[in-house]
Amino acid sequence: MKFAYRFSNLLGAVYRQGNLSFSKDGNAVISPVGNRVSVFDLKNNTSETLPVSTTKNITCVGLSPDGNIAVVVDEDGAAMLVSLITRATLHHFHFHKPVSSIRFSPDGRKFVVTKENVALMYHAPGKQREFNAFVLDKSYYGPYDETTCIDWTDDSKCFVVGSKDMSTWVFGAERWANLIYYSLGGHKDVIVGCFFEKDSLDLYTVSQDGTLCVWESDTELDGLVLKKSQDKPKPPGPGEEEESEEERNEGEVIRGKAGAPKEKNTNNVRYKQRSKHFFNKEGDFNNLTAAAYHKPTHILVTGFASGIFHLHELPEFNLIHSLSISDQRISSVAINSSGDWISFGCSGMGQLLVWEWQSESYVFKQQGHFNNMASLAYSPDGQYIVTGGDDGKVKVWNTNSGLCFVTFTEHTSSVTKVTFTSSGFVIVSASLDGTVRAFDLHRYRNFRTFTSPRPAQFSSLAVDVSGELVSAGAQDSFEIFLWSMQTGRLLEVLGGHEGPVSCLCFSPVQSILASASWDRTIRLWDMLDSWQVKETLPLSSDGLSVTYRPDGQELAVATLNGEISFWNPQTATQTGSVAGRHDLETGRKETDKITAKQSAKGKSFTSLCYSADGESVLAGGQSKFVCIYNVKEQMLMKKFEISCNLSFDAMEEFLDRRKMTEFGSLALVDEGAGDGDGVNISLPGVRRGDMSSRHFKPEIRVSSLRFSPTGRSWAATTTEGLLVYSLDGSLVFDPYDLDLDVTPASIRKQLRLQEWAPAIVLAFRLNEKALKQEVLETVPHEQIPVVCGSLPDIYVEKLLGFLAASLEKSGHLQFYMTWVQSLLMLHGQKLKNRSGAILPTLQALQKSIQRHFDNLSKLCDFNMFNIRYAAALSKQRGLKRAAEEDKGGEEEEEDEELSEEMSVASLEDLTREPGRCQSV
Repeated sequence: MKFAYRFSNLLGAVYRQGNLSFSKDGNAVISPVGNRVSVFDLKNNTSETLPVSTTKNITCVGLSPDGNIAVVVDEDGAAMLVSLITRATLHHFHFHKPVSSIRFSPDGRKFVVTKENVALMYHAPGKQREFNAFVLDKSYYGPYDETTCIDWTDDSKCFVVGSKDMSTWVFGAERWANLIYYSLGGHKDVIVGCFFEKDSLDLYTVSQDGTLCVWESDTELDGLVLKKSQDKPKPPGPGEEEESEEERNEGEVIRGKAGAPKEKNTNNVRYKQRSKHFFNKEGDFNNLTAAAYHKPTHILVTGFASGIFHLHELPEFNLIHSLSISDQRISSVAINSSGDWISFGCSGMGQLLVWEWQSESYVFKQQGHFNNMASLAYSPDGQYIVTGGDDGKVKVWNTNSGLCFVTFTEHTSSVTKVTFTSSGFVIVSASLDGTVRAFDLHRYRNFRTFTSPRPAQFSSLAVDVSGELVSAGAQDSFEIFLWSMQTGRLLEVLGGHEGPVSCLCFSPVQSILASASWDRTIRLWDMLDSWQVKETLPLSSDGLSVTYRPDGQELAVATLNGEISFWNPQTATQTGSVAGRHDLETGRKETDKITAKQSAKGKSFTSLCYSADGESVLAGGQSKFVCIYNVKEQMLMKKFEISCNLSFDAMEEFLDRRKMTEFGSLALVDEGAGDGDGVNISLPGVRRGDMSSRHFKPEIRVSSLRFSPTGRSWAATTTEGLLVYSLDGSLVFDPYDLDLDVTPASIRKQLRLQEWAPAIVLAFRLNEKALKQEVLETVPHEQIPVVCGSLPDIYVEKLLGFLAASLEKSGHLQFYMTWVQSLLMLHGQKLKNRSGAILPTLQALQKSIQRHFDNLSKLCDFNMFNIRYAAALSKQRGLKRAAEEDKGGEEEEEDEELSEEMSVASLEDLTREPGRCQSV
């Protein structure tokens, strides 16, 4: 159970490339992120990354109409059938070529895949188990260049395909007598989108140069006539392609030619261009890049390369709305089922936006680090994660929702280290711009900026337990700078290292600062004794990372030779070491001229972190693996493979010899803009992407590791993003002190006999979550203190840990809080004696209580304001009603007393009398 950590969520990246999709109810956005798929719930403001991954970056996702399954395709054409209900992979398939788009038919029976210049129609997988879930039905040939987009008619009878050859092709899903295929022109650039009108064969086509063509058909959908007898396929003539074995065995081939097919004795479907419209262009750079159409509301959404999007009402082409949401190219557009929300994806900056066009407001707005992440840190209660990246931004993420809620952009260069203070409300970050900044999470502002007398690039950072001392190490001057958090003044400059300071760490129990340097030493600085060097620990190689155990009684140091050494800081003696170079198992880069085995000799761990209980240590570095070692036994316990994405470099152990030529590797050849596999980098000052783009494949590595203070999860900043691994107790059976008589039946028998304490002990021995919850919730409320007093000490800690995990998601708040209060009141002294061992449990409990406190306080404030508003409103209405009644009674008395000869002037004077309404 201790090492049963499973991939939980991917933070720090919300969109990379590919098409966005909305769920069936329109409340969630499905976004491809690298080789994974993330689901963002817009109603509950949460995110989840599916526990499935492809071998390369995902390019397109096809969602079934019922929203239960999705077809995910990567860059090479490898596809996975994924269940969105069970989050499991149902089937693997390979299209053998890159796929440009995929779309299910509205009835869910078929789906069309476009690759190169062919459209393939498959039978959609059903509910019954099948040996091959993807059965090819028909192959459609027609376009002369790559296909770009697909759309279906509402009754699934026909579909349309757009192409890069500036043509649009309409195909029949069945063998219709009057519509086999139809070719449409009229454009002068690549087709970006093609859409059918609702319940009609009428078409809209949009091209990259900003042209919209409206096509009108002379036939309704009901006018399609099914062909009675299908012609036998003829052998291919000279000049025609021969069918592949897959097409010949599984599906029918339909070949189209430019122009309408000629059929005898039938009135073929004909199209005519009804109108042609042009979007406002602001130069050559403002190309139309994405389009989506909502049929019920007749709204067309178009995105441009300049970050502008337009909303038009069709077929009149009336402009409804126009807005610039980014300065980057809009890569994908999607509209939800109701037509209220529009999602935009910008791959250049990794942005994902959801816009409600009627109220003109953002529903969802997230952006990850568009460069590498450098560091992360957990808050003391484990509720937040702060990350710093090479883009100079500091972002704070909520671990429960997986979303970023604040971004600090004050740094002007790469952020190298970030950390929380012990209070949890202050974030400190170090950067290569020569500043160390402190940010307040109450007011979301930068309230302190620490600088050095001479400009220095800070590469390491540490804050002491009190939060008063801030220290940072410099890369170039080999010095350590100390500042006061309260005054912001520089207290001392610590010199003595003969190389760059690579890592700093404060002891969690003493005012001792440990510094690791490239001069092969670890220095311990006493903060209470004039900042003098207390001890100097010699290393066998350059020190890269140093960290204290949570109780402060041990140091772990990672060095350049791939070793992890453990030291006793009190006696300055080494207690053990681990040779981890062979555990890294690095891959071979495409440009390497040596084997992966030889290149692994130069790799090392660059980040270390103790687990919450201090029994194990996490290590990561220039590899795709994260290793967890047992400190006492000094052995490898488990290895986590953080990624299997072959779109990154240094992933494979052996290179493909087909890429090796006598002149070198083909990976060194830059194929130009839009054709590479990696990240696009544009030269500054050049807007056109032809000659300025350069591509590279990022190398997979782990830059930072942190264990959650609750002990339930750990996180790693990698090339792929911020990966969070957590304990999944529901899938792991891990009993404690199991015996033959420990069964669910015996536990329920104890419950029937009202033997509450033995039932709890038996339930925790079997260690099944559902059974433990059933036993606890069966205990009467008034019996809780009695049961807590009779529990053995070893089960008190187990029960406290279970309560901390259950309290976070349970609705029985008072019931579980009563259990916690009784346990802490009756066993407080014994728990205090073992505070170091149960610290993760107490922090998990604090996290759960703090989360409920925040939610309840917001709810109470909202209810209180509503009650005040209702009381003020009712009081105002009562005063108004009383004033009307008083006025009516006075008018009756005046009518009786006053004569008809009363002048108008006297009545006006009466109505002008001040203070009457207020006095009432």
